[in-house]
Amino acid sequence: PIRVQFKTVCELLDISRESLRHIVRTDASFPRPIKAGDTKQAPVYFDYAQLVEWHNKQMQSLTVMEA
Repeated sequence: PIRVQFKTVCELLDISRESLRHIVRTDASFPRPIKAGDTKQAPVYFDYAQLVEWHNKQMQSLTVMEA
């Protein structure tokens, strides 16, 4: 799997870090973060394929609501 850094996910979705944290906390369908280590400062990644799948589902739900 391709891992994407937290910062890169923010850039891909064009949202702030706090907005991404909010989505992770409140949207159960959003991919879970992958922490690379046990320390508090270990980097956090997301699986790229899961992000694309989530985004496509979001776009489909918007299309259904508009129709």
